[in-house]
Amino acid sequence: MTARFRFGAGAGARERGTASGGGGWPSALPLAAGLLTATVALYMALVAFGNITDFDTNRQFVQHVLAMDTTFKDPDLMWRAITSRALQDIAYVLIIIWESVAALVLVVASVGWARGLRGGAAGPARARRLATVGLVMVLLLFGAGFIAVGGEWFAMWQSKSWNGLDAAARNFMMAGVVLVIVHLPGANSRTEQGS
Repeated sequence: MTARFRFGAGAGARERGTASGGGGWPSALPLAAGLLTATVALYMALVAFGNITDFDTNRQFVQHVLAMDTTFKDPDLMWRAITSRALQDIAYVLIIIWESVAALVLVVASVGWARGLRGGAAGPARARRLATVGLVMVLLLFGAGFIAVGGEWFAMWQSKSWNGLDAAARNFMMAGVVLVIVHLPGANSRTEQGS
């Protein structure tokens, strides 16, 4: 017997009962969406864990970016700098909280994908919604937070020592690709018919 993977179960498969976990193979697209959601969840959990257990390393990054002390120090831009250690630490703690919540939401979404593939009552629709929330949180953190605010407002692009734009762009791209996959037609299908 060979398995045939399609992007989503068709109406015929649903009529035969294979779209609800009736012994068919996991559908390729929901399986991919679930695994990729779990990948981003793992990454965000490790980022948050690293920032909590090695607090000072990235704290220095946030301090230098906000203080703008390694930029070109253009007087027309330096008024934007935040030099208060208290405000820098608050910003860093808020970033860690955001990362932790995003990781948690994505972990719950990953569990939802796994249950949906096994024919759970809620199916993958709830997992898709949770994955969307978690992935958008990642996109906002790295897109709005690091690329827009850090990169442009605080001129992080000018720094040779504390420029996190490449890493932020990679993270933004990863979450964006997974979000597209999660929303492809067929990602709500649970299983495929074997032949």
